[in-house]
Amino acid sequence: MAVIDVENLTQDYGHGRGVFDVSFSVEKGQVFGFLGPNGAGKSTTIRHIMGFSKPQSGSTKVFGMESFSNYYKILASVGYLPGEIALPEGLTGWEFIKMMSDLRHIHNKELLNKLLEMFELNPAGETKKMSLGDKRKLAIVTAFMGDPEVLILDEPTSGLDPVMQQVFIDYVKEEKKRGKTILLSSHMFNEVEATCDDIAIIKDGKIISRFATTKIKHNENKNFEVELLNKQNFVKLLEEFPKGKKNTKDIKKIEILSSNPENLKVTIGVNDKDVNELIAKLSEFNVKSFKENKFTLEDYFMQFYREDKDFGGTQWKKK
Repeated sequence: MAVIDVENLTQDYGHGRGVFDVSFSVEKGQVFGFLGPNGAGKSTTIRHIMGFSKPQSGSTKVFGMESFSNYYKILASVGYLPGEIALPEGLTGWEFIKMMSDLRHIHNKELLNKLLEMFELNPAGETKKMSLGDKRKLAIVTAFMGDPEVLILDEPTSGLDPVMQQVFIDYVKEEKKRGKTILLSSHMFNEVEATCDDIAIIKDGKIISRFATTKIKHNENKNFEVELLNKQNFVKLLEEFPKGKKNTKDIKKIEILSSNPENLKVTIGVNDKDVNELIAKLSEFNVKSFKENKFTLEDYFMQFYREDKDFGGTQWKKK
């Protein structure tokens, strides 16, 4: 049985906002990445999983329990990190930690001290006066300090500097090795690709792709950047492999993806099984350099968002 189960979840707020027929499950010991830009529906889905909202239709379950009617049970047994941190005023960080420890009956000083040291957090100050980064660190510490078997993390590294982002990624990897079940919602490619077993991409409230991370790491479609020694060979190569044409007399699947006459560079796409034939063919030209452009999660994601007129790309981060 899945630890987290979302089935046909729909919450329509009107004007295209909300989530629509969202379904996925997270198995025990799996790290599941929920990838999408701000406003795509990630946080809405997570709020329903935690039981904060009741679906218009469909269902969300944690440990086999329907979320909305078991809100307190789920909150007490899951390490939850919200996307937007709203800490109570009038408390110091230490007082907030004690409040959360008492609410969840958590008393693991050894782990707490380890987390405070790891994330370089001194919780002595008032929460109201804390920087965004320290507020995020405090939320991370309280989510992990009970050593929960299940973690639901919404934009966990938002507001952290690159060093702390890497500390977080490394710690999630440790928790993954220990068999924790983790749902990680993010718009940062590096942390999703580095930590997750499976990934779902959400756009406009709908899941548009779900795949194993190994699909990205072992993608059979390769592309190479080829730099020619002179313009004559550059022109000859373009004539041999016209842009957009995938059929040649020697190679069944090859495509000129882009070309730049100023630096005499051509980007070639080819199926993995045809790489040796491509290299043999390129030996007929005066090639100055030949290198593979690694296919990334960002490359795959942008196939879905490249034509989106409302997508500016500025919120995406690849550290």
